[in-house]
Amino acid sequence: MAKGFKKRIKQENTQNSGFGSRASGRFINKDGLPNVRRRGVNVLNSLSWYHTMLNLSSFRFITYLVVMYILINLVFALIYYLIGVEHLTGIDKSDPMNEFIDVFFFSSQTFTTVGYGRIAPVGFLASLIATFEAFLGLLTFAIATGLFYGRFSRPRAYLKFSDVAVIAPFQDASALMFRLAPYKNNALTDADVTLSTAIEINEGDNNLKTNFYRLETQLSKINTLALNWTVVHKIDENSPFYGFTGDDFKNINIEIIIHVRAFDEVFSNTVVQRSSYVSREIIYGAKFVPMYYPDNDKDSTVLDLDKINDYEKTEIPVFDNEKA
Repeated sequence: MAKGFKKRIKQENTQNSGFGSRASGRFINKDGLPNVRRRGVNVLNSLSWYHTMLNLSSFRFITYLVVMYILINLVFALIYYLIGVEHLTGIDKSDPMNEFIDVFFFSSQTFTTVGYGRIAPVGFLASLIATFEAFLGLLTFAIATGLFYGRFSRPRAYLKFSDVAVIAPFQDASALMFRLAPYKNNALTDADVTLSTAIEINEGDNNLKTNFYRLETQLSKINTLALNWTVVHKIDENSPFYGFTGDDFKNINIEIIIHVRAFDEVFSNTVVQRSSYVSREIIYGAKFVPMYYPDNDKDSTVLDLDKINDYEKTEIPVFDNEKA
C-alpha cells in the first residue's frame, strides 16, 4: 500500500465500520465479501461449505457437481475392478478396458439407483459395496437438490456496479459518483444506500492508521430501482475529501465502501449487496455518460447495461475545496 498522508479532516472518525484502524489491504472485495483471511482454525471449520456452494457462479457450481459425480463413480469402479469382475454378472470380458468401462457404468447405475439389470453384483462383498454406493447416491442427490433449491430460492439483489467511480463537477463543487443498476427482471423497491470511506492517515514516524468516515449522499433512498442509480457524494466542507486534488485521490490509500439494501417484491424479502472502490478505481476529472434512452417507438425505456462503465473526461473547475 502507498504511504498515508498527514491532513486534518474536519469530519469525526466513525467507529462503527466493523474494521479496525490497523487493518490493511482492501476491506471489501468487489463481490461484496470482506477481504479477511482467518487463521488459527482448520479448513473444515473455517469454511461453511453450504455458503461456499451457494456463492459459486452457476458455471463453477455445475462443473463441481459433474466432476464430483465422475470422481465418485471412478472410485467405486476401481473398487469393483480390484475385488474382481467375476463378482459382477454381465461384464464384457473381451479386454480390460471394456471391463473397466462396464464397471464404471454399473457404478453410475447403482449410484443413481437406476439399475438396468444387465450387470448385477454376485456375492457378499460386491453386494455390500453396491448397497453402500446406492445409499451414498441417495444422500448425494438429496444434498445436490437442496443446494439447487437454495441457489434458486435465495434472495439476491442482482445489482451491477460500475467498475470505476468518478470525481465530476457538481453544483458549486465536485462530487464522488458511481452508479449501479439491476440486471435481471426483479422488482426492487425502497432501495437505500450507505457510504463510508477508509482513509489511511500518517501519524508520523511512518505510523500508519486507517480512519473511517461516513459519506453523505445527495439521495440516499429511492422508491423504485428500475433504471440505473448514480450515487452522488458532494465534496464540500462536510466531506472528508474536502481539499483533495487529483494527485491526492491517486496517491492516498482510499476505499469507498458501499452497502445497498432494497426490498424484492418477488421474494417478499429484503436483499443486500455490497461493493467497494479503491484509489486506483477512482477516476478524477470524469463524468458518466447516459446509459438509458427511449426506444424507437417512444413507448418504453431502454436500459443499456453495456454502458454502465462508460465515462468521458472533463475538467474539474477550481472550486473552494481545491483551494483549501
